[in-house]
Amino acid sequence: MSNALAISAVTATLQYYLTYMYATAVGVPQPVTVSCMAPDQVQKAVGGASDAENQVNLFLHQVTHNAAWRNADFASFSSDGTRWLSNPPLALNLHYLLTAYGSDPWQAEALLGYAILLLHECPVLARGDVTAVLTELTKTPLHPGPFPSNPVSPYLSMTGLADQIEMIKITPEPLGREEMAWLWSALKADYRLTFPFQVSVLLMQPQNPATMALPVLRTSFAAQPMVAAEIGGLQYLNQQTAALPGDLVTVTGSNLTGASQVMVSNQRYGVEMPLAVSPAPGGNLTFTLPLETVQVYPAGVYDLAVQFLDPTNTYAVQTSNTLPLAISPTLPSQTIGTSPISGTNLISVTVTGIAPVVYEGQSVTLGLSTQSAPLASKSAIAQPFTGNVTALTFEFDPGLTLGANLLARLQVDGVTSQVAVNWTPFPPTFAGPWVVLL
Repeated sequence: MSNALAISAVTATLQYYLTYMYATAVGVPQPVTVSCMAPDQVQKAVGGASDAENQVNLFLHQVTHNAAWRNADFASFSSDGTRWLSNPPLALNLHYLLTAYGSDPWQAEALLGYAILLLHECPVLARGDVTAVLTELTKTPLHPGPFPSNPVSPYLSMTGLADQIEMIKITPEPLGREEMAWLWSALKADYRLTFPFQVSVLLMQPQNPATMALPVLRTSFAAQPMVAAEIGGLQYLNQQTAALPGDLVTVTGSNLTGASQVMVSNQRYGVEMPLAVSPAPGGNLTFTLPLETVQVYPAGVYDLAVQFLDPTNTYAVQTSNTLPLAISPTLPSQTIGTSPISGTNLISVTVTGIAPVVYEGQSVTLGLSTQSAPLASKSAIAQPFTGNVTALTFEFDPGLTLGANLLARLQVDGVTSQVAVNWTPFPPTFAGPWVVLL
């Protein structure tokens, strides 16, 4: 899903497309300015300029709910307001006005013609193109030329726009004369040649959870017998909810006897790794997740399937259903000096020693919880970063106790780091990792 900046990312992508399309357009004066402002702002800027008009303006004039996705579910919290009971995406349609400004005869028509043809030829924004555009716009230093410095720009590549389940589609949206007249009257600007169109569907979802619940200490699985090979569940070491590099993982299910391997894959990271399996009691299987020195698995959720190979071990003759395999990050205990952020009441916290490395574009959240009264829990998303890193910075609201052990949990792409548990007392207690803020 996309985050709250996805609307900005859509407008920025369209502006980028139009700008570089006009750079090679034949028959229009150069350069062509592509702006993203309200029409009254454009009129004020153009009216006071001595240069001839040669501009196209992209204006988002309305945002509406998408009818197909609107009834998927209703967002709701638990009665104490600490956790999501359901968190469906916010599905939106974006309504744009594409307006051409030209001083010479036929100039505005030429500008609008090129723009409409581009939208006609590219009715769907390909995922690779969106990623490339947003990456280009967020380069450091920021992209030169027609795209000025913008405080929003460094965050655009983290919106998740290219990875949402629905692709971005562009369709014309004819408006009647009365609608167009009312709209331009409300905009307090003189009417210019305009093409209205719609972009859908944008799926937005909060990236920062309302709270990070403490880990489940005990889990149980039940497998239903089936005729075909079927995976019923995965069991991790020490009853954890995810695996670490080097861990032994048990695959439970039915009709798994004679399996050759498990296939661990993740299309986003380009991972497709076959791992040898060993038989386990009860007709189950076990395999060992390779150490980081052998194979780097970024933290996150992978697909796992059991495969039966032919006698020559060349190809799979049978593949079971798939289940998600969670690989968790690790965060060592550490003492961190905090620093206030100018102009806000937030504090900056930088954690180090994260493993495996966090890949650029991954969603990362850090949760810190006190263990003694008064209980408090805070979480924050990682600040923008480039490349693969082992240290990240977070901005927290004040209120966490300084100088005390805070239980730290790092969540990468929805998978939370493991915590140590002291099982001797009853009830069990947590034993780290700890973060001490100074």
